[in-house]
Amino acid sequence: MRSLGAFIVLEGGDGAGKTTHAALLAGRMRRRGRTVLVAREPGGTPLGRALRGWLKGGRPTTPLAELLLFSAARAEIVHRVILPALRTGATVVCDRFAASTVAYQGYGRGLDLDLIHTLNLQASQGLRPDLTVLLDVPAEAGLARKEPGSRDRFESEVVEFHRRVRSGYLSLASSARGDWAVLDGTGSKADVASLVWKTVQPFLDTSRKG
Repeated sequence: MRSLGAFIVLEGGDGAGKTTHAALLAGRMRRRGRTVLVAREPGGTPLGRALRGWLKGGRPTTPLAELLLFSAARAEIVHRVILPALRTGATVVCDRFAASTVAYQGYGRGLDLDLIHTLNLQASQGLRPDLTVLLDVPAEAGLARKEPGSRDRFESEVVEFHRRVRSGYLSLASSARGDWAVLDGTGSKADVASLVWKTVQPFLDTSRKG
């Protein structure tokens, strides 16, 4: 599926800095005249926010139910937020998208990857990011950025889970068709922001301006 606006996704494990750098990137693009929408998964719609509270909270949820809830949130935000923005020519910067489901529910939880790909395709209506920026941080380093008392249900998982998630992301990136960039996310906020911009700017220069 081709879209008028550019669709950029920031991915990475817990503590990688996706939310921070999505906001910094969007601000930088706006200062250069682009119309930018920042979205996050799950969230961005009333349903997405409700599901985010459930999924991030401490309530026990089976892996399959978790997968289906993430898929429902994605279907809603793609239909109601992301696609409408792209059709106006805006650039959409999304904090997580379908790759997160592969990494977390596939590699992390061990669910069937074919099932996940099928659900991702349906929930996204075939939409693929034009560029995915993976902020790669070792599991231990990412978790160290989170205060133990404030960790959500995913951040509270054992480190082996987060190592599997990271492995999943790196596997996706290694098999990508050139629309992924893997960046070292362990540096300072300023250093990582500079890396993100140096990666995204050439892409923006060759894409349609939003």
